[in-house]
Amino acid sequence: MRRTIIRGIAAVGAVALLTLSTACSNQREGATGADGGGAAKGFAQDSLVGVALPAKTSENWVLAGDLFTSGLKDAGFKTDVQYAGASTSVADQQAQISSMITKGAKVIVIGATDASQLSTQVAQAKQAGATVIAYDRLVTNTPDVDYYVAFDNYKVGQLQGQALVDGMKAKKPTGPWTVELFSGSPDDNNSKVFFGGAMDVLKPLIDKGDIVVGSEQTDIKQTAIQGWKAENAQQRMDSLLTSAYNSGKQLDGVLSPNDTLARAILTSVKGAGKPTPIVTGQDSEVESVKSIMAGEQYSTINKDTRKLVAQTITMAKSLQKGDKPETNDIKSYNNGSKVVPAYLLPPVIVTKQNAAEAYANDPKLSPLTK
Repeated sequence: MRRTIIRGIAAVGAVALLTLSTACSNQREGATGADGGGAAKGFAQDSLVGVALPAKTSENWVLAGDLFTSGLKDAGFKTDVQYAGASTSVADQQAQISSMITKGAKVIVIGATDASQLSTQVAQAKQAGATVIAYDRLVTNTPDVDYYVAFDNYKVGQLQGQALVDGMKAKKPTGPWTVELFSGSPDDNNSKVFFGGAMDVLKPLIDKGDIVVGSEQTDIKQTAIQGWKAENAQQRMDSLLTSAYNSGKQLDGVLSPNDTLARAILTSVKGAGKPTPIVTGQDSEVESVKSIMAGEQYSTINKDTRKLVAQTITMAKSLQKGDKPETNDIKSYNNGSKVVPAYLLPPVIVTKQNAAEAYANDPKLSPLTK
């Protein structure tokens, strides 16, 4: 079922090739090939590494920029870390990547604003001899992406779906449970991966009638929140509460793909005077961790940005030495043009029950769980 939710069946010849691999067996987006990363040639230790990130719409992007700036400098690289603007994000990022190429960057790390609109810039980077690493979001429809580093985003969705079910069962042991579904921005390739993972858990229960979507809006096009913007999520939740829950119907849970949207959803519910439903999230943002400890938001996902940035810098260091970067998944992430070799980190579900343990080594979040 998981495979039919988010991709078509891979070509027979490609599947035969994939069976020779011993890497991760999950095929989230029609994986059809093996490790496509080219052999590294090495370059000077003080070479430029460019990092192009989206707008500062969440805490983890801000932290990532700071960590890349300091971590790459400590590794001996020159750095150029850029953020796209909020209103002109795609054009900004395209121009920033082109500038990094002109400056002679040997590695360009891209946290894509719009994963489908960077193929020209990525091709230019390849032609200039730079290695392109997609960070957190897979850059799509181009054969010129060399590597992908991320948390296992399909697993993130599965954890969110299971947390929603577990939270509702704890609150109301028997169903049916009435829920609403939210997904991320349609221009972010991760959005459909998160949603697909969550629906891997939820769809069988919806089909059985154990879970009922009150608005009947189950298609990702209906659930998407453009730009991951809190105001868009709050507006949609306001509309759903007015249209589907104005006659006393109980809302038991909401699948939210990240913390920013989760808090907006809870604000809408509170403003409507409705009981607090089980609401999922992602990113371990400070305000959401506080909300979880206060018994409001039910869960988040711990994707330690420090580890993700560190792994990306490790890749850059390997490339500088002329070594091939380590990957642990060479068949799961097909970007529409190739299967991109990836290094995936494991996400961790966090609720009030395990927050102290999950954040024990995080100096920012650990004090919030005391």
